[in-house]
Parts: sequence; C-alpha cells; structure tokens
Amino acid sequence: MANIDSGQHSHTEQLPARPSWGTAEGEPGPMGVTWIESEHAYNFALYSKHAQKVTLLLYAASCVTTPVVTFVFDYLKNKSGRVWHCRIPRADLCNAVYYAYHVDGPFPTGRFEWHAFDPTKVLLDPYAKEVFFPPGMDRLAASHPGTNAGKAPLGVLPTEASPPPTTRRRPRHESDSVIYELHVGGFTKHPSSGVTPQARGTYAGIIEKIPYLQELGITVVELMPVFQFDPSDGNFWGYSPLSFFASHNGYAKDRSGRAQRSEFRELVDALHEADIEVVLDVVYNHTCEGDHTGPVYSYKGIDNSTYYLISDQAARPYMDVTGTGNTLHCANHAVRKLIMDSIRHWSVEMGVDGFRFDLASVFSRGTDGAIDTAASTPLSDMASDQSLASLRMIVEPWDASGVSQLGRAFPGISAAQWNAAFRDDIRRYVRGDPGMVPSLVRRLYGSDDLFPDDLRDAYHPYQSINYITSHDGFTLYDLVSYSRKRNWRNGHANTDGLDEEYSWNCGWEGDDGLPENVMRLRIRQIKNFCCLLFLANGTPMLRAGDEFMQTQGGNNNPYNQDNETSWLDWSRLREHVDVFRFFKHMIAFRKAHSSLSRSRFWREDVKWHGIGGAADMSYESRSIAFCLYGESQADEDIYVMINGYWNPLEFTVQDATRLPWCRIVDTGLEAPHDIADSGASLLSSRPVYRVAGRSIVILTRQAMSAAPIAQFPAS
Repeated sequence: MANIDSGQHSHTEQLPARPSWGTAEGEPGPMGVTWIESEHAYNFALYSKHAQKVTLLLYAASCVTTPVVTFVFDYLKNKSGRVWHCRIPRADLCNAVYYAYHVDGPFPTGRFEWHAFDPTKVLLDPYAKEVFFPPGMDRLAASHPGTNAGKAPLGVLPTEASPPPTTRRRPRHESDSVIYELHVGGFTKHPSSGVTPQARGTYAGIIEKIPYLQELGITVVELMPVFQFDPSDGNFWGYSPLSFFASHNGYAKDRSGRAQRSEFRELVDALHEADIEVVLDVVYNHTCEGDHTGPVYSYKGIDNSTYYLISDQAARPYMDVTGTGNTLHCANHAVRKLIMDSIRHWSVEMGVDGFRFDLASVFSRGTDGAIDTAASTPLSDMASDQSLASLRMIVEPWDASGVSQLGRAFPGISAAQWNAAFRDDIRRYVRGDPGMVPSLVRRLYGSDDLFPDDLRDAYHPYQSINYITSHDGFTLYDLVSYSRKRNWRNGHANTDGLDEEYSWNCGWEGDDGLPENVMRLRIRQIKNFCCLLFLANGTPMLRAGDEFMQTQGGNNNPYNQDNETSWLDWSRLREHVDVFRFFKHMIAFRKAHSSLSRSRFWREDVKWHGIGGAADMSYESRSIAFCLYGESQADEDIYVMINGYWNPLEFTVQDATRLPWCRIVDTGLEAPHDIADSGASLLSSRPVYRVAGRSIVILTRQAMSAAPIAQFPAS
C-alpha cells in the first residue's frame, strides 16, 4: 500500500511546467499567421474542410524554390474541427521570411465536392497580409499540372505584431459628402502628374496630390481595388483579387513585400489629416484563379468547393455570375468569416472608413447559386458588429448575370447603392431624348421610387449614390465625344464594355478635325452634367479626371490598359482649367447649400415649374424648372431652370415676389461668366430669363429667415 503524505516534508518539490496545448500544437485562431511575442513564435492556422494532408513550407530570402523548413501537420495534434494549425518558434525557422502550403485531398466526387487538390502546388495562405512575388513568378506554371515551386506567390512572415489601430480622428461627412473614384496607379502614373518620379502610380503619389483634392473639394476618396492581384494577368484595374488582406505591392514604392501595409497606412493617415474619408472598392465576389483552365494559386488547391460556387456541369464546373470564370461561395460560413475578417483588417488595422462592394448581388446567392433575398449577408454581419456598423457601406446592387437589385430589392437596407437609374436617366435627358422630364425630376428629387421613405422601410435619399460616370464606361468627355465605343486590345477590336452608354458625340465623332463650335457644345454639356450631379438630392460621386475632361479615346473598358489610355493626363488640367474651375465652384456651391443634400426628401420645400407656371411633363417636353426653398434648412432659396432643348427658351421665374434673385450659374455663357461667387440682381418684378439651348441656369436669393450663407469661393 502506498504511503499517504503526512505533510511533514520540510519543502515542496516543484513539478516541471507543462507547455500549454497551444504552444505544443498551435491554436485554430486567428486564421493565417500570427506572431506570439511572449513565445517568440509564429502560430499558423489554415481552413480546409476536405484536405487529407497539409504541409507548411518555409522559405529563406536567398532561395524561394526549396523550403528551408517543412512541417507536416498531424491531424491528431494539429487540427481542430476543419482548421489545421501549428506553432513554430522563430529559432526553428532557419531564417525563413516567406511561407506557403502544400495541400492534398480526394479527387472530385460531385457538384458540392468538386475538389482540385494538387499536392505539388505551392499555395498562398488566403490570410496572408503581405505577398511576395519571386522573380520567376509564372501564371502558366500554376495553370498546368505539376509543381510551380519557385514560380508561386508566397506569404510574408510578419516581423512584429499587427499595427495598432490608428489614433487619428476619422473624418465623417454627411451633407458635404463628395465621393471621388480614382485608380491608385492611373492617378499619378503619367509623367504629367507632377509627383516625384519614384512616387508615380503609388500610394505616395496620391499623398502628393492631396492639396489638389482639397482644392477641388473632395471629402471622400473611393480607391479602385487595392487588394493584391496577380500582376501577370493583365488586369490593370485590379478587379481580380489574389488576396483579400494584402495591399497590392505594385502600388508601394518598396516592392519587397515588407512595406505594403506601412505605405498604405501612411496614405490613409495623410488623407485623414486632410479631413478626407477613405473608401475601398472591394471585390468579394470572385478571385483571379478563374475557371477550370485558370491558375491554382490558393483557394482552389486549399479547398475548392468551400471557396467557389460549383455548377452541375462537369465540363464547366465553376458557376460564373461575375463574368470572370468563378464566383465566391459567400453562403459558406468559412468564406463569410474570411470576408468579415478581411473587412475588420482593413477597417481596424488599416484605418479605412468604408467599403464599396463590387457585384454585391453575389452575397444573396446560396450554395446552389440561386438568389435568396431572405439570406443573411456580410452586410448584415457588419450592421450587427458595433466596431463596423458606422462604416460607410456602398454596394453595386447587381452582378454580371443580369440580376439587378437596385433600391429596395437589395437585401441590405442601410447600405448606400450605386444608382444606375440616375446615371442612365440623366444621360438620356442631357442627350436630348424625349419623354425624360419626369425621370429627371425623380432623380433630382432623390430617387424616391427606389429608396422610399415609407413606413415599412424608411430609406434616405443619401443612400442613392448619384453618378454620371465611373470606371465602367466612358469618361465624361468621351460621353459627349463618341457615339460608338472604340475598344482595342493588342491591335484588335475588343467588344467588351457597356453596350449602351446613352452617349452623344455632339455632332462629330471623336477629336480628329474637331470644329470649334462642337467643342464649345461638348464643354457646355459637361457643365450641364456637372450641375445636375451636384444639384440632385443624394450623394454625388465623381470619376477622377472628369473635372478636366480626361479622355480614353472612346475606349469604355480599358481594364487591361496600363498605359496612357488609362493614366490621367494632367496636361489636360492646364488645357481645360475653366472646366476644372466650374467643377470646383459647383462642389463648393453644393457644400454651401445644405438644402440640396438632406437626410430626407425635399417634400413641400420644392415647387416644380416649366418655362411658365406649370411643369410640362409631356413626352416632347425637354425643359423643367424648380424652386427649392431653404428656410427650413437655414439656407438660401435656389431657383433652377433646365433647358434640354436645342433652341433657347424664355423662362418666367415664378416666385419673384421677393427680390433680388442673383445668377450663380449659366452654362450657356463662356467662362468665367458661366459660374460666379455672386451674380447680377434681376430687378424685374416678374423676371424673364432667356436660357440658351442645352443650358442650365441657377439663381439664389436670401430666404425669409435664413442664416447668413458661407462665402462662395471667389474665382
């Protein structure tokens, strides 16, 4: 019989400390690679539901072909649920700086288990926050069977913990919101940009242009995709992401893979310092891996049927409602977690203020690919997360299959939406199409047909993102210069792009031999578009370069043009400074008049007129006027006369009981008389104003009890 300890020992013997389970086996979270400071070790975690064997590969900087360390996961020790994990001390890394995986698993066995495992493929961690591309990077090696060692993108091991959340005050704009969509590379890559040569086409280049953004009056910058994309697939725009966590190394001055996060954070901090919000155009609907003929970089080889919607056609196994070859399986819980973790990374660690979700109707698709409007989406997850709920959320409420959920049809009631109806109706009206006056009125009012503030839903007009142009389609100048798209790729016509632009060339196709009177009309039409954009209730969005008549030579889809077709030509700013001045003053005019952009619709504060008293809504009508009373908003009254007809019309200003009305804008006049900080008083007791053909006139007067208006900037 064992003796029972009587407790008479003079000292207690210390048992050896047991290592924690996490130290010995790794932890299943957080996903990706995490630096554990207390242990001077890295934790690795990878989700794969169907994998049968996972191997971690660690590479030194001197050789990215053969790993210096390999670690084979033991599912009895290094797996929890469907997450494979391990913990490796830095001392055991043999100076490794990059990492990747080999993953093996079963053959395809059906629609919902259509596997694409290849144990020879070097696979990028979906959670990698920085990506390194070796000199031998080869897309074809990832597309064909067999190894792509030394030719595959690799994750970069972090040298320290994730940067703390930014401590800078985050700007927040409401009625003064003016969104400016720009492409990081194309914004400053042209030699005419005026930025230092090493900063062209980078985050640093945008920083150097912040004074320009401030002068124009921009309050929200919307960056076209900055997620790391495959630099070898020819997609200049970046709408084919490789990683949802790493910023594109091509936009960093230091492209070693270790400056991607820091340089992006510097841009965000600089824009915040200038009181400008940062919104990212994010692509959570597909990846650059394409269809079954495309490369195996990451998701396919890790767990194909988890990450992608699979069709019921073996010959075309990937469901494609994005027009890119594959569609992300957003209904899968692991993919939803990936998306939410990505959103938290960019908002918390990188400091961005919001997101514009590309082809967001994909979020509504179930595992079978069908639209399910009752399904929860990542937007619902964001709204339920206190740290994310206040972010600016903008959606493109459709996908490439023809599905459109614009307005109340989209299952995210608090999100703002790109309003394609505004774009199309305003274009058709300015072009001169008949029957468009009722639609023009509706769009100026705030698109209450799409965003109704009824008892059930109570939408707001600012949820309508009003735009005339975006990266998709013609620039504003090309919209008034080409009636047919001119898309070229490798010397051959490229039919891709929007089929119907509702464009009109003002009587002359392109710029060759352009008559002077046609150019004057084009400039007037551009100013008309500008007026309607900034007069409308809602949130205006401007495409970068439209304010100085940037052209793409009639190409309405230059997604693959990393050249002067897509780069902003800043010499046009000097050439068309009068157009820039007009945009700058219209933005300032909007900001100075809170009655234009409201949380609610204009309702009883607006009266609609024609050239006389009653508004003419008939099919042949092309004119409308309205008076927006500012008293309820402590603002001036605004009277607008819009003549879409090609001949002059005489408008009788209906509310002339109190004078004076002052002219602020007349697009029928040449600069600098087209827009001014103060206007000539109209003294007639019932003034008549002759509005030139295809022109807009804006008048203002002090409201009955309005507070003094902030000074409009001088010319």
